[in-house]
Amino acid sequence: MIDSLLTRKIEKRPDKVRFSGRILFLTEDPELIKRQLAGEDLPWDTKNPANNPKLRDDISTDEITPAHYCFYFDETLGEIPYLGLKCGNVLPIGRSDVKKGGFVAAVSGKRRGKGSSREQSPYAEMCAGIRVVIAENIERIYKQNCQNLGLLTSTNFSLIDQIRAGDEIPLAEFTAGEDEITRQVIEYGGLFPFNVARMQKKVFLPAIKTEKRPMTLAEKIFARHMTDDKSVQPGDTGFARADLRFSHEYVTPMAAIFFERYVGKDAKVNDASSILFFRDHLTFLDEVISEEKKKLGLLDLATQLKLKQQDFATKQGIKLHGELKDRKGSEGICHSIVLESYALPGQLNIGSDSHTPHVGAIGCVAFGIGTTDVFNSWITKDVRVKVPESVKIMVRGRKHPNVTAKDFILKILSLDYVRSGKALAKVMEYAGEAIEALSVDERATMTNMAAEIGGFTGIVAPDRKAVDFLVERRGMKRDQAEKMIEGLCSDPGAQYTHVIELDAAEITPMVATPGDPGNGKYIRDLNTPVPVELAYGGTCTAGKNEDMDMYAAVLADALKHGKRVADSVKFYIQFGSQETRDYCIRKGYLDVFQKAGAHVIEPSCGACINAGPGVTTRPEQVVISAQNRNFPGRSGPGQMYLASPLTVAASAVAGYIVEYEPSADRELVGA
Repeated sequence: MIDSLLTRKIEKRPDKVRFSGRILFLTEDPELIKRQLAGEDLPWDTKNPANNPKLRDDISTDEITPAHYCFYFDETLGEIPYLGLKCGNVLPIGRSDVKKGGFVAAVSGKRRGKGSSREQSPYAEMCAGIRVVIAENIERIYKQNCQNLGLLTSTNFSLIDQIRAGDEIPLAEFTAGEDEITRQVIEYGGLFPFNVARMQKKVFLPAIKTEKRPMTLAEKIFARHMTDDKSVQPGDTGFARADLRFSHEYVTPMAAIFFERYVGKDAKVNDASSILFFRDHLTFLDEVISEEKKKLGLLDLATQLKLKQQDFATKQGIKLHGELKDRKGSEGICHSIVLESYALPGQLNIGSDSHTPHVGAIGCVAFGIGTTDVFNSWITKDVRVKVPESVKIMVRGRKHPNVTAKDFILKILSLDYVRSGKALAKVMEYAGEAIEALSVDERATMTNMAAEIGGFTGIVAPDRKAVDFLVERRGMKRDQAEKMIEGLCSDPGAQYTHVIELDAAEITPMVATPGDPGNGKYIRDLNTPVPVELAYGGTCTAGKNEDMDMYAAVLADALKHGKRVADSVKFYIQFGSQETRDYCIRKGYLDVFQKAGAHVIEPSCGACINAGPGVTTRPEQVVISAQNRNFPGRSGPGQMYLASPLTVAASAVAGYIVEYEPSADRELVGA
């Protein structure tokens, strides 16, 4: 494998680029988009931006490439871009519209590419003819995926006039402000050609020369994996050795095809023992996929994803956590299993999913990567990193009994600092008495949803609770676990780009209203009762042991008072892993769930990606969910409110969105 790459011819792209084609402005007004698709070029005043129509902000990768269409892993994706883009209540872009329109650039507003790490999104744009993406700011994983594929990105709106004029634009316009390695990735046209040049010693890798300094926890872990235990600081660039690399059936097949195409069909991955595959996303797809999508062959394509991953795992000798043999379902969601069985404090883990930071709950740096990064890591066993800045989020004081980690994170997501994109690509370090009081399962909710913040990762310093977790859940010896966490804390004097301080006592149960996880509101501030038709508890964020404790507590309380799930509501509870299912059996929760009228589902990502029971089927349908995202169309066409496991279960019983009040509290209030 190495020999073939060492002799391969590799060249940089020209130092000037010219774009021949139209510009598609993704505006809030669907009619303006339709007019562009019909052939009209929208006027755009780059000198007086206030004169222009409002651009769509927060365009998620779910909108660029809706989940079901990610079953394609070839150039067919060029027919798909922006199929899920919602402007008001309108989906203005149809299949192949972008490709037929001759567009070479796409322009949007803030936080472009938020959400899932799916590289199918920029790949679909490229296959449709898009060569450059312009936005006010761009989410980290999406931007890195663009760079890895060779799709150019910019936040410079003055380029619009140059593109329209057909001017030659210096490539330096797209590398300005980037670190040395990223600049070269762009110059070589993508990560793989850059890595080949790297093996051939044609590229410049800057040495890290940071003087000894106080470091944050994340910086310490980066230093261990990028240097010989020297210091690092934000902005330092290099390649970080990965302790664990994992991917799931949404990404593995495309990465495997890239690997076989660019490296060789008989090539072997580097250290198969530190790679994991998961079949966790599409296990229940057949139960919810529409007849229309079946006719398009999408269910058959989803089966091909599974088979391709299985074949590649067998050929390479890679451990695959797959489907159950005796019943429908999977061994577990990747993040759940990695936290329960693999990740260790102080490690650096990478995964093909934006929620990879989940395992930061035990003090490791873990972050999501795209397909090209995945297949390149199979060659090099490392990943390109620019050491990020850190934000410290202090949650002080003591929380109310009906408030959970999910309420904390929904509150954080509603802050202007996060909503404006200032937290993008930064480490979220959670601390304070209220965080220290959380279990590892609850901390995982916080680190998991660093993805919704748009952060690089989320992390909590490992402490006695992390040690207890490793001892009780892994069977590790206590002295071994205690030694593992030594020194894994931020130094006094460590520098943070921003500090957010919250008082836990001021936070009451929250929901995120439909459309975005940042639409946080206190439940008591909802103006009118919100009836719900569906309630869903599960996914990596809310399918853990302690989440099950919460569903069971609410439902047991309801049964005690002669109540159960409301007749008007279907309540689904889905385990994150078989270990969590076994835990529920030991605790007697399955009996509680059944008696209360909840439907129990084996592990899978399921409804969270529109691929299992709990998805909506009508636009007016209201669902309250403990999952992590409620982007338009992500879990069906309905109206999704995000909430904590306690709130979801209480609302399922009440039939409308309500705060959970433990019966003891209600009795005290009544007295």
